[in-house]
Amino acid sequence: MTIAPPTAPVSFDGVLAAAEALRAHLEVAPTWRYEALSRAVGRDIVVKHENMQPTGSFKVRGGLTLAAQLDADERRAGLVTCSTGNHAQSIAFAARLAGTRAVIVMPHCAPSVKVDAVRALGAQVVLEGERLPDASAHARALAAESGMRFVDPGNEPAMIHGHATVYLELLQAHPEVEEILVPIGSGSGAAGACLVRDAIAPNVRVVGVQAMGAPAAHDSWAGDAEVARPAETRVSGLATGCGFATPQSILRGARGSAGNAGLAAFELVTDDAIDNAAHLLAVHARTLAEGAGAASLAGLLARAAGTNVAGTAGVVITGGNVSVDEWKRLANR
Repeated sequence: MTIAPPTAPVSFDGVLAAAEALRAHLEVAPTWRYEALSRAVGRDIVVKHENMQPTGSFKVRGGLTLAAQLDADERRAGLVTCSTGNHAQSIAFAARLAGTRAVIVMPHCAPSVKVDAVRALGAQVVLEGERLPDASAHARALAAESGMRFVDPGNEPAMIHGHATVYLELLQAHPEVEEILVPIGSGSGAAGACLVRDAIAPNVRVVGVQAMGAPAAHDSWAGDAEVARPAETRVSGLATGCGFATPQSILRGARGSAGNAGLAAFELVTDDAIDNAAHLLAVHARTLAEGAGAASLAGLLARAAGTNVAGTAGVVITGGNVSVDEWKRLANR
């Protein structure tokens, strides 16, 4: 399935505008060095804690940025979207702040802790389908029937601009960072990282990381068009079954329509490798990271094992909404 890009552009100016809008709602998420973690990995690491955001994930930045741009008709109609969890909480949180209604379509595989969190934020949850593509189709149908504003999880420029502010903060606070590892589901966060890198730190390498069992973004990046792939990973935040055109146009760099540097590399990692990274974060950084939140460290470990890449690396803990199954696996290690 190919998702067509929206007409609105993405730009660094859009990132700066998002950063200004977010100042009214969010504190700058902290970054820390953990010497024990750097020693365990064999590389200087700066860790940014997006798990400390109000919804436990960096995705809240995108939802708030989008909500700030809604017109009166969109606010009256409300928002509908699809998600396995963190994007859902972002839209629910932002909709409540904006005083509008939110309907979130989630697949039955979504972790119950995230379903409960979305409901607690006041959004209506509709459980539909076994995987995210099923939920996406139902959400689009609901939007068409109701007149609500459909929020595309990957192709919304406002979401990409909001997510990019993570990397604006990181590179402004730590100009010594030479490589950033970014977990990829839809690719909006990685696209945002590339936008920021191109504008203020062109020598920084941005490396995408995705679960081996859900390679749609990787395969879309490696080719010339967005493709669909099975999403057979237990990491819900990375279980995206198709590539998204707007992020991919940035991630491909000179091959894409945006004409920028794009990703320097793309690592595919196993679910077990992600669990191992989550364990390292718990032991050496005293941080509970959900699977997608630990994926960036898993990607760094994969690079350390296979290349001679050195220098300071930026690792973003993109989410800390740990599911019951993740708790159990971490406790049993």
